[in-house]
Amino acid sequence: MERVVIGVAKTTRQSYNGKEDMLDRHANGIKEENMLVSAKEMLDKAVAGHYAVAHINLNNLEWTKAVLEIAQELKAPVILGVSEGANKYMGGYKTVAAMVKAMDESLGITVPVALHLDHGTYEGAKGCIEAGYTSVMFDGSHFDLEENLEKTTEIVKLAHKQGISVEAEVGTIGEDKNGVVGMGEIADPEECKRLADLGIDFLAAGIGNIHGVYPANWQGLNFEALQKIKEKIGDLPLVLHGGTGIPKEMIQKAISLGVAKINVNTECQIAFAKATRAYIEAGKDQQGKGFDPRKLLAPGAQAIKDTVKEKMEMFGCIGKAE
Repeated sequence: MERVVIGVAKTTRQSYNGKEDMLDRHANGIKEENMLVSAKEMLDKAVAGHYAVAHINLNNLEWTKAVLEIAQELKAPVILGVSEGANKYMGGYKTVAAMVKAMDESLGITVPVALHLDHGTYEGAKGCIEAGYTSVMFDGSHFDLEENLEKTTEIVKLAHKQGISVEAEVGTIGEDKNGVVGMGEIADPEECKRLADLGIDFLAAGIGNIHGVYPANWQGLNFEALQKIKEKIGDLPLVLHGGTGIPKEMIQKAISLGVAKINVNTECQIAFAKATRAYIEAGKDQQGKGFDPRKLLAPGAQAIKDTVKEKMEMFGCIGKAE
């Protein structure tokens, strides 16, 4: 029986009609036993089904385990996002890919799971393709349009050869930098169309969304811009970065206009920190072996699960992997 090497952590598994067929199955989101998948099919299904898949950023092993377990419990597809900073913190692209693949296998996860580079540089995207990620984002929004198009084209070519999905971005997302909140840019619909025509699998477009905690004077999402973008790109899945703190009614309207992937990070971090602080302030770390990291970090891990469940309910993706 022929065996081939593919996917995350370069695991071996049975071939169906050779490597090409396996890569097709991988790219189409067909989950074989103990295998991560591309994000393409799960997001295409989300667009057709009028819901969004949760992209949850990982920060360590506890995050990974918590998100995988709650996704499996809720029978929801999930995208595990990792920034370049988090990759570095956890030991590098290969370390993260190996950890996620091994945990997916060890926990017996059957729902579709994609391992996705979040806001990747050109070199970072290439590094994750080589390391075994199943999805990458190349964020060329800080380049002029022509350079963004050129570099995105190269990443699409490299990724699609391996059955890896690609997210691109146009119109920068707002961000809180040292207490100063930038509101970002509203993406130009024509520029969105040019990126979409490159064969990317999903698109992040700035529509007034912000990374981090939204300020009191936030004006909300620009649905007029979102509608115009949707008209230009058709059924290509759209990505909403900065999903923390956006009101439910805005989330659901965004989904109705083609948003199929919503990124959440800050909200999980806040929930984890709050639960861990409460444990320590209650003196539980000084009771018996309460200092054991397995006990010390357990409330935070549960808080992550609770937050992810709340978001998945809001996004409408629970039960979509059944």
